Amino acid sequence: MSYVRDPAAIYAQSFTTIRAEADLSGLPEALHPLAIRMIHASGMVDLAADIVGTADLPRAVAEAVAAGAPVFCDCAMVRAGLITRDLSAHADLRVTLNADAVPALAARLGTTRSAAAVELWRNDLAGAVVVIGNAPTALFHLLEMIEQGAPRPAAIIATPVGFVGAAESKDLLAAARHAIAFLTVRGRRGGSAIAAAGFNAALRGLS
Repeated sequence: MSYVRDPAAIYAQSFTTIRAEADLSGLPEALHPLAIRMIHASGMVDLAADIVGTADLPRAVAEAVAAGAPVFCDCAMVRAGLITRDLSAHADLRVTLNADAVPALAARLGTTRSAAAVELWRNDLAGAVVVIGNAPTALFHLLEMIEQGAPRPAAIIATPVGFVGAAESKDLLAAARHAIAFLTVRGRRGGSAIAAAGFNAALRGLS
């Protein structure tokens, strides 16, 4: 079989293709490296048209992580996608979805386990980074908490995927009533790999 085997060549060709085919003109320059990584993670150059966010997102993520702030992930798949070599050995990465308290809390709140897991972030949200790649209800509940006066994270990267609530939750985030640095993908598309790619690019400052 004939195919490209050189890792460096694969890497270079992939990013050359993205830069040639993706229209990033609608995004702030500071978000171009993040968008390129998110497109690379999804294989969809047309994703660029749906990526929205604030230019200060990369700086907000980098500064929060450097300060030792928690990084909250809505599921283990997001956590698994974060490149740990770019993080301190003492980085505070948290996934609370499987915490013992979550099932009873979800029942009491009348919501999903994903949303109830976000409730457990409340006391440590101030200055934190939130990365949501799976559950729209997690993003909805986070935004509800913030509107109700919960501590404010430094940055939100949220690309929940699906057919029920995904587009709506991300539209609410993009409305930016909260004035928090954010990055999202409008519509039904998203997922953990895309969210993790956005975080990794923000942290590394790579294009």
